[in-house]
Amino acid sequence: MHAFIRGLLAMAALVAAGVVNAAEAPHEVTGARTVNVWQAQALHQHEALFIDVRSPQYWRMGHIAGAVHLDLRGPFVALAQQQWPRDVPIVLYGDSELSSLSALASRLAVRWGYQEVYYFREGFFAWQLMDLPQAQARLELDGLSASVQPLSAPVGQVGCAPHASRSHGGQNPPGTCP
Repeated sequence: MHAFIRGLLAMAALVAAGVVNAAEAPHEVTGARTVNVWQAQALHQHEALFIDVRSPQYWRMGHIAGAVHLDLRGPFVALAQQQWPRDVPIVLYGDSELSSLSALASRLAVRWGYQEVYYFREGFFAWQLMDLPQAQARLELDGLSASVQPLSAPVGQVGCAPHASRSHGGQNPPGTCP
């Protein structure tokens, strides 16, 4: 329990000091293995646990498929508790190498005794750029849930009728949907 409280206090101090997003992320974290996007993809295929440490807003916009969300500024500290197995390979990621969130998360995971910590420095933006498996969070509204679905028509055609207007000789009126 003392390690949990020390970790929580250390994290709170770093966040309060503005260190978390102040500069480019370090290239390495002692005790963790830095992986690039292709190594992260291989770990994903071998079912390593991916942990997104970004804010809830960024998580909802998109994340690596199958990842769990443990915001570094809150729920992430639950990893310090003893009931979590320490031998499960975990891949920690944030947005990109311009954010040090995943570096801090990796440092904490190593300190808490995790044996296979992978620091995905390039983060979600690199994953997204390579068009690797992604997901969007479900929205929860007063106990109801709904998925955000992509548009099925090009942006300019949303709301268009599926057939042409008969009053214009089989053509849609000027200024309306093609």
